[in-house]
Amino acid sequence: MASPRSSGQPGPPPPPPPSPSPARLLLLLLLPLLLPLAPGAWGWARGAPRPPPSSPPLSIMGLMPLTKEVAKGSIGRGVLPAVELAIEQIRNESLLRPYFLDLRLYDTECDNAKGLKAFYDAIKYGPNHLMVFGGVCPSVTSIIAESLQGWNLVQLSFAATTPVLADKKKYPYFFRTVPSDNAVNPAILKLLKHYHWRRVGTLTQDVQRFSEVRNDLTGVLYGEDIEISDTESFSNDPCTSVKKLKGNDVRIILGQFDQNMAAKVFCCAYEENMFGSKYQWIIPGWYEPSWWEQVRTKANSSRCLRKNLLAAMEGYIGVDFEPLSSKQIKTISGKTPQQYEREYNSKRSGVGPSKFHGYAYDGIWVIAKTLQRTMETLHASSRHQRIQDFNYTDHTLGRIILSAMNETNFFGVTGQVVFRNGERMGTIKFTQFQDSREVKVGEYNAVADTLEIINDTIRFQGSEPPKDKTIILEQLRKISLPLYSILSALTILGMIMASAFLFFNIKNRNQKLIKMSSPYMNNLIILGGMLSYASIFLFGLDGSFVSEKTFETLCTVRTWILTVGYTTAFGAMFAKTWRVHAIFKNVKMKKKIIKDQKLLVIVGGMLLIDLCILICWQAVDPLRRTVERYSMEPDPAGRDISIRPLLEHCENTHMTIWLGIVYAYKGLLMLFGCFLAWETRNVSIPALNDSKYIGMSVYNVGIMCIIGAAVSFLTRDQPNVQFCIVALVIIFCSTITLCLVFVPKLITLRTNPDAATQNKRLQITRNQKKEDSKTSTSVTSVNQASTSRLEGLQSENHRLRMKITELDKDLEEVTMQLQDTPEKTTYIKQNHYQELNDILNLGNFTESTDGGKAILKNHLDQNPQLQWSTTEPSRTCKDPIEDINSPEHIQRRLSLQLPILHHAYLPSIGGVDASCVSPCVSPTASPRHRHVPPSFRVMVSGL
Repeated sequence: MASPRSSGQPGPPPPPPPSPSPARLLLLLLLPLLLPLAPGAWGWARGAPRPPPSSPPLSIMGLMPLTKEVAKGSIGRGVLPAVELAIEQIRNESLLRPYFLDLRLYDTECDNAKGLKAFYDAIKYGPNHLMVFGGVCPSVTSIIAESLQGWNLVQLSFAATTPVLADKKKYPYFFRTVPSDNAVNPAILKLLKHYHWRRVGTLTQDVQRFSEVRNDLTGVLYGEDIEISDTESFSNDPCTSVKKLKGNDVRIILGQFDQNMAAKVFCCAYEENMFGSKYQWIIPGWYEPSWWEQVRTKANSSRCLRKNLLAAMEGYIGVDFEPLSSKQIKTISGKTPQQYEREYNSKRSGVGPSKFHGYAYDGIWVIAKTLQRTMETLHASSRHQRIQDFNYTDHTLGRIILSAMNETNFFGVTGQVVFRNGERMGTIKFTQFQDSREVKVGEYNAVADTLEIINDTIRFQGSEPPKDKTIILEQLRKISLPLYSILSALTILGMIMASAFLFFNIKNRNQKLIKMSSPYMNNLIILGGMLSYASIFLFGLDGSFVSEKTFETLCTVRTWILTVGYTTAFGAMFAKTWRVHAIFKNVKMKKKIIKDQKLLVIVGGMLLIDLCILICWQAVDPLRRTVERYSMEPDPAGRDISIRPLLEHCENTHMTIWLGIVYAYKGLLMLFGCFLAWETRNVSIPALNDSKYIGMSVYNVGIMCIIGAAVSFLTRDQPNVQFCIVALVIIFCSTITLCLVFVPKLITLRTNPDAATQNKRLQITRNQKKEDSKTSTSVTSVNQASTSRLEGLQSENHRLRMKITELDKDLEEVTMQLQDTPEKTTYIKQNHYQELNDILNLGNFTESTDGGKAILKNHLDQNPQLQWSTTEPSRTCKDPIEDINSPEHIQRRLSLQLPILHHAYLPSIGGVDASCVSPCVSPTASPRHRHVPPSFRVMVSGL
């Protein structure tokens, strides 16, 4: 049962309810005599001077926990010295003359039932209380405050900070001198703005008190351009919520939890590395001194050591109301806050201090000033009502007291005392945990809405305040200027070299050496190489050099230039290699002439296909500039920022399809070109004297393009590496190709312009001598690699030799007949004309070999007079009008032409060696071929 107390001392229980019995009448008569014996019954505060008997009291109901059995009882006991000081000073100043302030204390024991009973007992058995002073425990205070309007009583609390009581619709008669828990939210807003923190997260314990503060904070921050990026709550284990805050990149954490949970929160923060220079924790500042030492054991010390907890706590900012003003200004009592504090400490004499004592002190002054204004209002009215005439049904006087309370405005020991909708506009202090202790670093004045940060007191673990989020600096990955300069210089050197080769090729285009290697095709190779070189300049231009629109245009231009350049150079090499392969692989040994015009048509066809693909690509799905964003990277300079690399690409909607078409087309050509290069790797033909180098170039281009494309795709996120690889592949392919094609010509032309053709002719002759007579061709030694082809050619060779033997027999018979009977001219003309044609046709057939005509031509050129050296003088001086079909003329022509044909064409088919001065008989020839008649020997040797 709640009992009235004075100065915290227990008193007797209240008198029993009135009864009409004689005992009741006796008790009423003895009650005035019993009051001095019961000092706790509705008495004045301890230490206050007793008022004169003629001074009527103004009773105030004091409701607070006082017993030692309740944890918050220390609050009530701690504020009593401050209350006694205030009452004493008010009486000394005669502020309420002719009345005196009479505070009657009732112990609520922080229990709803006991507190409510104490309130009703005070109303029923006590005097008419003008006001209610107190209210510590939120639950008890809220129950009583809700019923105050029915009793016309105004309550003033000095310790109830719960935000629930801020609801003026529910608690219209409730006031408090202590700021509520919600009062810290405007201060937090001011602090956030001061350090330009625009993005925060909240971590709240699932308790109504903290949830109310969090909800109010959300409303305060709403519309202030401050984003609450994440809101987390927990009941027992905060680690999951802390981890989510980190995952959402929350740097500024606004916490609402008690000191027991605070230790767990900071242990989780240590495990998640959410402390240090990148994070700032803002939590309640009303925890007990050295709270971490008291609750550390409850935070599972096995996984959270003391040093870990202190490391995570370092730098947190606590927000709480200021117990006493720090200003050196005299208060309403005439004393400064510092003077009052010294008096309070001397008066409490062993009683533990309470952080609410300044608010209790100012609360008594608020009540005194309110009653004073009420008396002035009553005195000024025409009703002539006295304040002591108040009763619980007097609504008029109750509203007068309520209005006077709202007009309170004075400077007390806790700062300026002003109410706004019943809420105290007080001072909020900021403390920071530094080196295992809390240090005051600033304060917020709610009346003036100003924030004052004490100079050089607040310390951040970094060189600057933490950022409210990971500052993402989008950085374009660009090509290094030195790298671009170096590769551009190499490209320029390559283009100069290509220009020199072009000048050389055009200047010497009529030279036999250059003419034999298709100078027009060589010009195309140079042109393709120069276009490929030019594409390097375009590949190196990115967003750091050109605008976005220009870059998008470059996407198309460089694709066209590189594609056309590649096709031009490689197409020319492919065409020349194809010509070598076509001539070399002519199985039927028929004469085949492939002119440069046909090769140009092939290159033009390739370019036409390229243009069709590129035009369709550009028309249907053109290349666009796209920006790829990569994952964040730490700042190399160590700043509290993250780098998000950006990379420009040239892409379109169906990039894979278009690249697949281009790669498939180029890949097939490349494979076919490599096949031709492999097939003709050992070919050495005088008329196409650079086929071997062309094949090497095809290999070079094919392999390097495959390697370059693969590596370029793998390094697409590294522009410097990608550009370097692409540029080097282009430079290497173009340079090696041009050098292989033109350097040998340049060297040969400078040393011996005629050596090429001569050396080739001598090489053919030597190869013919070294090969077995059964070898099928004098073109090249590569035929030895194909056994089946060799056997076929040997069989054909044997057949032709048999034919020659038969023709030799016929030729011998014709010669003998011509020598014996001139009259047989008509017979020769008629019967042997077909045989002569056969001989001439045999010569035409052998002309299809690559060396036949050349050998015959060389033979005739070297011996221009040989044809006529064996003719008799008498015959050369005959009359020119003589019949051309005479036997003498026929004999002369046959004696000269047939041996020449026989001597010249037999080597081309494996017969007589061109170096023999007389018909050389093959070992495999027939016996008739070996024994040439004497007359034939004479004619041949005469040559």
